[in-house]
Amino acid sequence: MKITGVMILRNAMLNNYPAVESIKSILPLVDEMIVSLDKGEDDTEDKIRRIGSSKIKIIYSIWDLSIRKGGEILAVETNKALDAVSENTDWIFYLQADEIIHEKYLPVIKKACEYYLKDKSIDGLLFNYLHFYGTYDYVGDSRKWYNVETRIIRNDKTIRSYKDAQGFRRMNKKISVAAIPAYVFHYGWVKSPKNMKLKQKNVVKFWVDNEQELQQHLAGDELFDFQKFDSLRKFTDSHPAVMQERVATKNWELNLDISKKKMKLKDRILYEFEKITGIRLFSFRNHRIIKKYKSHL
Repeated sequence: MKITGVMILRNAMLNNYPAVESIKSILPLVDEMIVSLDKGEDDTEDKIRRIGSSKIKIIYSIWDLSIRKGGEILAVETNKALDAVSENTDWIFYLQADEIIHEKYLPVIKKACEYYLKDKSIDGLLFNYLHFYGTYDYVGDSRKWYNVETRIIRNDKTIRSYKDAQGFRRMNKKISVAAIPAYVFHYGWVKSPKNMKLKQKNVVKFWVDNEQELQQHLAGDELFDFQKFDSLRKFTDSHPAVMQERVATKNWELNLDISKKKMKLKDRILYEFEKITGIRLFSFRNHRIIKKYKSHL
């Protein structure tokens, strides 16, 4: 069984993405790690090369910056990277540059890949998500944060990155997945207020194609207001080993009052229903869960 990791990068260091940590988090699991890189304006390539792993294969791409609607460019670039995966790969492990896998989940991920290797009814493996917000102490727990997504797919060229590269589909149809008991740690919203706003201004060009609207975003405040959240909870578990240095060197403080929920009545009802039942109603999905992997199998 061969697993190939895939990641797309552009200005990852400029935008303070933990891309190096992300790659390191799955290197013990993958046989090869393809990094599709637009050199951009920073030293991302140098940082990736300094990891010093023979598993890492850098390929070069030039992002079409004229594609400026709804994050479509991210799916275009992801599909380029998928196409670079060799035919003898069985599974593709796709991670975004702000997503980390805790080392405690690597054994169960590997076992799930082995278990479903010959089961062609399974197109991919579905992960749970933790979305950190503001600092490493808070996790978003409302419906605005997607709670699951596919991060391992079969090496099947008919499976493509969809829309803004959050998930995958086959000919615009939902793929069939097995849910596994593993989490993706998403750190995209953990930055200082200044760096968070800077990152938003740098990437908004990939989401907004209306020039007037784009200029409004670029002319906005210089500090991100982390007080504008609907629901958070405290994170009391451990962070991945590869993130320990970042956690220890955080140089900003946020005091967020998480005791109150800031939701409309409908959202509050759906939120409470999910907390009681574990079921999320009326959410967008790129997949159909047809099996659930039990780690003791």
